[in-house]
Amino acid sequence: MSDPIVSFEFFPPGDEAMAQQLWQSVQRLAPLRPNFVSVTYGADGSTRERTHEFVQRVLRETDLRVAPHLTCVAPRATRCSRSPVTTGSKACGNLVALRGDAPAANLSGDGRYRPHPEGFAYASDLVSGLSQVGNFDISVAAYPEGHPESGGVDADLENLKRKVDAGADRAITQFFFETDLFLRYRDRCAAAGIEANIVPGILPITRFPQLLRFAARCGASVPDWLRARFDGLDDDPDTRRMIAANVAIEQVQRLREHGVEEFHFYTLNRAELAYAICHALGLRPRLNEARVA
Repeated sequence: MSDPIVSFEFFPPGDEAMAQQLWQSVQRLAPLRPNFVSVTYGADGSTRERTHEFVQRVLRETDLRVAPHLTCVAPRATRCSRSPVTTGSKACGNLVALRGDAPAANLSGDGRYRPHPEGFAYASDLVSGLSQVGNFDISVAAYPEGHPESGGVDADLENLKRKVDAGADRAITQFFFETDLFLRYRDRCAAAGIEANIVPGILPITRFPQLLRFAARCGASVPDWLRARFDGLDDDPDTRRMIAANVAIEQVQRLREHGVEEFHFYTLNRAELAYAICHALGLRPRLNEARVA
């Protein structure tokens, strides 16, 4: 069996201590030779400069392929805008195109999403626009349980098909914990004529209360069996890490038994769990091929 393909997501650091931790994580994971590393971008532009600086450092000091996130919901994100991240993306060649979480400036009085009149309304529009200006490798988001604003899985499948038809190369799913949930979604994508690779998004659990907040915000389910495994471990980080690694390793191994060969890890800027999971998948560092300053 060949080695699986992996990618890692990072977010821009908020202070110097976080920056040091992030770079240590990059150095730890880079020898695994990921397909790319993605870098998140705040919907309201709040992380624009930090995202750009981190992207440039990765490009300058490593051989990693970088995929900056681009969103279309920032208050001033028009079709003509040229933010540092947007213009710098051409040097990357890889992008993650998202609608993004709408800030207050993009919400109407009743709380509904209101696109910028001169901007991209949805991720499919952004993908189409990017496909017209460059030869990018574009990843988009997929939601096995439906996006909270899409109206359910069927509506989300229609949205995903529009994004793929517009030029997306792969779809990375929201995190999930029930393997069958992903497999059913993958089957539904195939039945809908979606030919892009559906890549499972894997979230190693660092803190369970944090996971619950993430899940509530994005509409992901947290099964009872998972809650039971972490019950009583709030003040026991060592056991929590062992349980988290076990849960994720079981998950990726089951997915691989069903033919999944590509995985995307939401690292939360920490390398330990992602590295352990990749090791269990059979990946080994190739130090002689990796350049990390």
